[in-house]
Amino acid sequence: MRSVQRSILFSALDRYIGLLLVFVATAVLARLLSPEEFGIYAVVNAITSIIAACFQEFAGASYLIQKRDLSRASVQTTFTITLIISAATAFMLFVFAQPIAHLFELDGLRQGIEISALNFLLLPFSGTIAALFRREMQFGALAICNLAAGATIAVVSISLAMAHFSYMAPLWGAVAGNAVLAVMLLIWRKDFGAMRPSLVDCREIVGFGLYSGAVSVVNVFYGLAPQLFLARVLDFTAVGLYSRATASTQIFDKLVTQVISPVVMPAVVARNKTGGDLKAVYLEAIQLLSAVQWPFLAFMAIMARPIILIWLGPTWLEIVPLVQLLCIGNLALFAACLTYPVFVAVGRVQDALISSLISLPPSLLVIFGASFLGVHAVAAAALVTLPFQAAVAFYFLGRHLDLRPGEFVRTLLRSGAVAALVTAGVSICAALTDTQGFTSLAGLASAFAVAVLCWGLGLAMTGHPLLQQFHYAATGLARMAPGLWPSRTAP
Repeated sequence: MRSVQRSILFSALDRYIGLLLVFVATAVLARLLSPEEFGIYAVVNAITSIIAACFQEFAGASYLIQKRDLSRASVQTTFTITLIISAATAFMLFVFAQPIAHLFELDGLRQGIEISALNFLLLPFSGTIAALFRREMQFGALAICNLAAGATIAVVSISLAMAHFSYMAPLWGAVAGNAVLAVMLLIWRKDFGAMRPSLVDCREIVGFGLYSGAVSVVNVFYGLAPQLFLARVLDFTAVGLYSRATASTQIFDKLVTQVISPVVMPAVVARNKTGGDLKAVYLEAIQLLSAVQWPFLAFMAIMARPIILIWLGPTWLEIVPLVQLLCIGNLALFAACLTYPVFVAVGRVQDALISSLISLPPSLLVIFGASFLGVHAVAAAALVTLPFQAAVAFYFLGRHLDLRPGEFVRTLLRSGAVAALVTAGVSICAALTDTQGFTSLAGLASAFAVAVLCWGLGLAMTGHPLLQQFHYAATGLARMAPGLWPSRTAP
């Protein structure tokens, strides 16, 4: 437990400081780049991210983390397979950059795709070492390296945007950041032998990667498909608006989900190896997650206008209704970060693929049809597609955890009461702010204070387990404070 607490602490420092860098960089870039330029960047990022998900999970982090007895040969083979696939992918992107640009009727996409392809030559190094650090719960070293990379991305992106590099600025920033990350991880690990070519255990790694990679590709493609549909059906301005709305809605993921996600898989796998009750772990985790996510998204939906006005500026106010619709739809995904790790822990990674193939294709059809009706219709589609996806995932998980719908609902009752109290408080505060004519900053500050007060009051009134977790975390932090900083040598 102490190791998990320390890992979550360092993961939190990593994500929160990194999020601050992203928040500042986004605020600056939003004033330097137009929605259309953001749209072009979003399409390039969508294309390369889908392909990156394929090779990263085909023989990457998930295999190295879940392997019970990991040999040096397995690490070398994982790196070798990933490097081969990534190099081939980078080459194919260079070859097909022009046809892809022609498909979207924008020649500028070609150069953007070619630049993004450079990342594929760096990711095998950083991905393999980062997975080993995660397996060993060495999140302090990861935090330092990730923050250096994040600072590089922010500085390079802003500098190039000020130099009128347009949508190419964040693309070059990503390349620079990935280069810094790879170099720092290599220096920190000091284990260059892990990068030695090998094909031992190739069949086992490929067998696992076929399912793991397919799950990743399907889910990443689904997440980025709306931007591709909008680019093809409408225009790049619509893509820019939707991508900014999506990024705004994902603040919770960056604040909470991405903090615990790197820790979840190694922790769940370790718990399963020791014979722990995964059903109890899962129910406790969704109860804690929902008590944070639901009130947060409710606050975001109600206060979307002042948040966007202060953060991105008046140019982006058009995305306010998009943010509100996406926030409501994302209420269904409070347990999403637990689904894949639990499937891996019970040895049913193939069920993760099956559930995705059942829920995502119909969702894509709904989104594609909505794209002909406009960007608002695409956002509204989340109200249907996201709950459907959550229901399918729960069905498959329930079979392995012997989890009944009634248990699931009862677990969430207290979180629902907390979210309802926060929603009521923030709604009243927002209405009073509008009638009194307060500034956006004053209204947002007052609504935030009311939300925190209602949240704490709701947790106390319902006797929510999250209060006990806060106590445990504070006690554990005090006990392990003297030895927090990570050693520069791997165990």
